[in-house]
Amino acid sequence: MYKTTGLTHLINSTKYSLQGLKSAFKNETAFRHECFLACILIPLTFFLGETKIEIILMISSVLLVMALELLNSAVETVVDRIGTERHELSGRAKDQGSASVFIALCIVGIVWGGILFF
Repeated sequence: MYKTTGLTHLINSTKYSLQGLKSAFKNETAFRHECFLACILIPLTFFLGETKIEIILMISSVLLVMALELLNSAVETVVDRIGTERHELSGRAKDQGSASVFIALCIVGIVWGGILFF
């Protein structure tokens, strides 16, 4: 098997990552919603954050939600690829992926709330 290295590897990795983002945006409603919110929240950080660290934390918390949504979508896609029949393990995998996104959303609330109100 041929493995790319160096600049070729970087270019290919970037291409695959962009394909993943495009696929998620096309096929995942939740990811589209999170992208929409990110387009609003990220620019707001530059007005609401008073220090560089606040801005970094606010942006990072939003991006964390998006990253975990991508992982959750990947888990759901793999589970659905294996089979669409209901199975306890499949349900647990999907629920746990969803829980990770929920926790990330809680982190957004904590970070933004802590910065804006305390």
